[in-house]
Amino acid sequence: MKSPFTIIIISLSFLFFSCGQKQDKGQKEQPQATISAPAFDSDSAFAFVKAQTDFGPRTPNSEAHDQCAAWLVAKLQAYCDTVYVQHFTATAYDGKQLKSQNIIGSLDPDKTVRILLGSHWDSRPMADHDALEANRDKPIDGADDGASGVGVLLELARQLQKERPNVGVDIIFFDSEDYGTPSGVNLPGDWWCLGSQYWAQNPHVKDYTAKYGILLDMVGAPDAKFYHEYFSGFFAQDIVSKVWGTAYRLGYGSYFINQQAHPITDDHYYVNKLAHIPMIDIIHQDNTSGTGFRSVWHTTHDNIDNIDAKTLGVVGTTLRAVLVSE
Repeated sequence: MKSPFTIIIISLSFLFFSCGQKQDKGQKEQPQATISAPAFDSDSAFAFVKAQTDFGPRTPNSEAHDQCAAWLVAKLQAYCDTVYVQHFTATAYDGKQLKSQNIIGSLDPDKTVRILLGSHWDSRPMADHDALEANRDKPIDGADDGASGVGVLLELARQLQKERPNVGVDIIFFDSEDYGTPSGVNLPGDWWCLGSQYWAQNPHVKDYTAKYGILLDMVGAPDAKFYHEYFSGFFAQDIVSKVWGTAYRLGYGSYFINQQAHPITDDHYYVNKLAHIPMIDIIHQDNTSGTGFRSVWHTTHDNIDNIDAKTLGVVGTTLRAVLVSE
């Protein structure tokens, strides 16, 4: 996804939003859990993250990309009732044709009330924020930026297979999210999140809709801080409140910070704008890094060594609790 300091103006209210707004370092007193945490295996989620990075960088048109896609399809087939694969060709900012796949798994597809959960599964083709100039043309593992969210959702699917919620659940892995313009290059057009743009205009089921959606992106950092991403609040403040309130009652107030942060051009933006499904983004932001994200963001250091199973468990447990509340 783009730097949080690149703002898409969708209303005049954006003119009054300050990207330099300071963020809270966390609440002074953390809550005690007031609701029981549903089952979620953080070690299993970590193993799913590692399995993706073991393929290598999952950039479109690569062998690792094809291998990981087949693995993801097989996993969703094992856990979900129905699996859809959208094959499409996306045009990148440089004119390259990207052979892409959106992969969707549905639980209880006949239920009319549905929740959409998503993450992107591709990885960045260039480490354009790496400290070493020699690394900046290298593709990255994308352990946090992509694989972490997918790992959480795969473990969630495994759990939901055994204990179904009262609503239908669709899990979508968006492709070609991270093939956007290099750092410092500005081109007119929407060059990020190509998979979600395609899906939002070509849903896997005719006239598909959902009650709401939740996107996961960069959810594996140790001691991660998830603020209210701006577009999430703009389009779906009630869902933000539901998710952050659930996390607080689970005792996760040190992770889910009740304060607004920067707008991020991420897959949820296009789901909101094009598919008109209210979707929020759970994403780690860091105002101390200079980029707005972790220091490993879009570098060769975004690898499995920088993933914390505990954080994956916090996010996955929160999602399960939200679904249970439906």
